[in-house]
Amino acid sequence: MTGTLFEDQAPRPLAERLRPRSLDEVIGQEHLLGAQGPIGRMVRARRLVSMILWGPPGCGKTTIARLLAHATDLHFEPLSAVFSGVADLRRVFDAARKRREAGQGTLLFVDEIHRFNRAQQDGFLPYVEEGTVTLVGATTENPSFELNAALLSRCQVLVLRRLDEDALERLLARAEQETGRALPLTPDAREALKAMADGDGRYLLNLVEAVLALDPPGPLDTPALAASVQKRAPLYDKGQEGHYNLISALHKSVRGSDTDAALYWLARMLSGGEDPRFIARRLVRMAVEDIGLAEPTALPQAVAAWEAYERLGSPEGELALAQCVIFLATAPKSVAGYAAFKAAMRAAGQTGSLMPPAHILNAPTKLMKQLGYGAGYQYDPDAPEGFSGQNYFPDGMERQRFYEPVERGFEREIRKRLDYWDRLRVQRGTGRD
Repeated sequence: MTGTLFEDQAPRPLAERLRPRSLDEVIGQEHLLGAQGPIGRMVRARRLVSMILWGPPGCGKTTIARLLAHATDLHFEPLSAVFSGVADLRRVFDAARKRREAGQGTLLFVDEIHRFNRAQQDGFLPYVEEGTVTLVGATTENPSFELNAALLSRCQVLVLRRLDEDALERLLARAEQETGRALPLTPDAREALKAMADGDGRYLLNLVEAVLALDPPGPLDTPALAASVQKRAPLYDKGQEGHYNLISALHKSVRGSDTDAALYWLARMLSGGEDPRFIARRLVRMAVEDIGLAEPTALPQAVAAWEAYERLGSPEGELALAQCVIFLATAPKSVAGYAAFKAAMRAAGQTGSLMPPAHILNAPTKLMKQLGYGAGYQYDPDAPEGFSGQNYFPDGMERQRFYEPVERGFEREIRKRLDYWDRLRVQRGTGRD
């Protein structure tokens, strides 16, 4: 009893004091917990299925799991994949089996479940299947990448959202009610405080405690707030889903000619610690894949930006990448070259080993000349208009048009040339009518 008394008297963090006591008090996850949400329906029916709660830090995953156990009269067994091993799992499953024999179920909450290796994840399967435990796993990583397919097939994946501005404001109001003090912030600084939390409710409450501890003589403005508390580092894992999500956002913004959005995603990646060389490689890919010959200087610009970064390093070299992003986003777009190459690759695979026509083969030996190699070849620079119109496809293969330039940028001029040569072929009886 003495230990319990002292524990009750110990100061508790604001985030712990404001931890919801019922699912109705959870903020920002109404799409899951509302009457028509999947968790809301399960609680109403008092029948939980095993689930994976996927969401960013500070959005309520642990709290929801604890409240689910309370709402359905299950024993709550928390476990952290960071600190637990096979022996801990065996102990938990043995205890859960005994409870089940006594008529009580167990909600096994596994925080950071993606940190268990594949073999450990497989160890859950029989206990989940036979109902010894109802598994609730929490992860900040994409379950598709980090969890076994077998385990995923036995769990419902539920996506929690980062707390939006409205949810964070409600949390601030609760904090002020709990502490009995209004935050000493100007309206702009209050907005800045929410932005600093970056959707993390727990971090927001930690910021609130830090601000209240300052006890300033008057309201803090935004610069004073920034100087007094530490901004939350943006969520970005270079080796995980954030890496792929943000580079995809950058690529699609450039492809969609949204220069400002492209610059934003570039800044997000760089501020998150992404290797600028990875971004530079992707810019080269954008130049050839999405712009091509609509703007022939796009590729040299991208390569030059990459080289500039290699020579200057950070942070000066990052300006070269930003300049390249602006150039690529504002350039005319065409995938005609990309599509032409894919079409040519398909045709090459379908036609096998057809030989080039004899007239375009070199004849370095007498035998080859006797076989007709090079016979009838016309040297294009000597032909009228510098164009002979001869066929260069294999004998027996119809002429095909792989490259269809668009009516944008430099490709508009290329199309004029192709159309002109097509007309010459028809005039000289070597092309299609």
